[in-house]
Amino acid sequence: MSDNEPKTQKFILKLFPEIMVKGASAKKQMVQQLYSNLQTLLHDIDETVAIKKFSDKIEVVTPVTVLEKVRNTLLHTPGIEQVLEALQFDKMETLEQIKEKVCEVAAPDIEGKSFVVRAKRTGSHPFNSSEMERVIGGYTLAHSNADRVDLHTPEETVRIELINNQLNIITRKYAGLGGFPIGTQGDVLSLMSGGFDSTVASYLTMKRGIKTHFIFFNLGGAAHEIGVKQVSLYLWSRYGASHPVKFVSVPFDSVVEEIFRSTAETYMGVTLKRLMLMAAEKIADEMNIDALVTGESVAQVSSQTLRNLALIDQVTNKLVLRPLATFNKPEIINISTKIGTRYFAENMPEYCGVISKNPIIHGSFKRMEREAKRFNYEVLDKAVEDAISIDVRDIVEDVSKAAPVEVVKDLSSDNYTVIDIRTDAPCIRTECESIQIPFHKLKTEFKKLPQDREYLLYCDKGIMSQLHAQYLRDSENRENVRVYRP
Repeated sequence: MSDNEPKTQKFILKLFPEIMVKGASAKKQMVQQLYSNLQTLLHDIDETVAIKKFSDKIEVVTPVTVLEKVRNTLLHTPGIEQVLEALQFDKMETLEQIKEKVCEVAAPDIEGKSFVVRAKRTGSHPFNSSEMERVIGGYTLAHSNADRVDLHTPEETVRIELINNQLNIITRKYAGLGGFPIGTQGDVLSLMSGGFDSTVASYLTMKRGIKTHFIFFNLGGAAHEIGVKQVSLYLWSRYGASHPVKFVSVPFDSVVEEIFRSTAETYMGVTLKRLMLMAAEKIADEMNIDALVTGESVAQVSSQTLRNLALIDQVTNKLVLRPLATFNKPEIINISTKIGTRYFAENMPEYCGVISKNPIIHGSFKRMEREAKRFNYEVLDKAVEDAISIDVRDIVEDVSKAAPVEVVKDLSSDNYTVIDIRTDAPCIRTECESIQIPFHKLKTEFKKLPQDREYLLYCDKGIMSQLHAQYLRDSENRENVRVYRP
């Protein structure tokens, strides 16, 4: 990098509009929370990142060496409506210096296009904002290959801010995540199955500024739990990492057995959902949490008609939030694609539906009361007692320690084929045969491979490879699958 090139990059963060219309005290508290969240997130990337808060914005100055990581973090932090990327130049004392620098930076972007200069100025200067726009626009037109200046419908807008003798040239503008800063709206416990609905519902509460913990009811064994831990870790690390949260796993296989023993077939699905809420309420009480979150959408399945949702909610005194109540499935899938949970959800087994036999659509309150009396609630109490809670930050270590599938480090065998299941990186190179099958295609593509070889699944952290190796062993009876960790 030459001496003339900026060694830092500035971001100007515009706040979520609902923050700006709050009363002075609430607004101050939310801006402070966002500032604190950014300190936690950005200083984990580089301690030299500078963060400065104002009443209507926050500015971040980062070394260009960590620019991509900082930008990515800002775009996924709740509370930020817009991210402006700016080049910062100090000691800009004259309009001559300013117009030359703006032209130098803007010329490549406005070549052959109409443009306009928009300027904001703070401090004491011998010129005003209108004069800046006129002088800089005229100079830039004369010293670049721009087509013309267009004050009304320009193809490009050159945005600049002058704060005393510091010049900021806005080079890019991004839409932020919006919402409130996490930590301003309390805590919730989200019922997480790992499918489309529960992951999107959890994302929406995080976006709204709610510290979202996860509770998982294990009906499918080790592989399913690893998968749900993986997507929970993904959601937290991408959208909520400013605050540690808990992941709670409740063993629910004995509860399902008791449902089969005690409950009429038509009421099994509603009963399961009721028991999940009852267990979640008990654990939420221990965590001092007032609200639960589910991914239910009205009329999506039989247990989610208005009457059946009312039957389900009977069992809890907690507030039950359903962010997806009026969403349809395509809308939910579109959000999951946008936030990065679609591939997880597509490969996640769904166990809640397996006990819904001839489900009731419009349940009876009196019949539900009779069915509920036949259930042995000692089984539910035992499941809650056996629940395991871990810090979401410990998921990687926890899954690695459990290691349900053998891990191979030595590739000396000629019979090994490494399958790289990552979706966003070139195939790993090893001393043995290596192929790439993205994890979301593994279920269909694996059966096409020669089954006389030993296959080692590989991913960055070993979590998804553990999940899918276990899945292939459990569902396809493939004993020739292990995990490769260099």
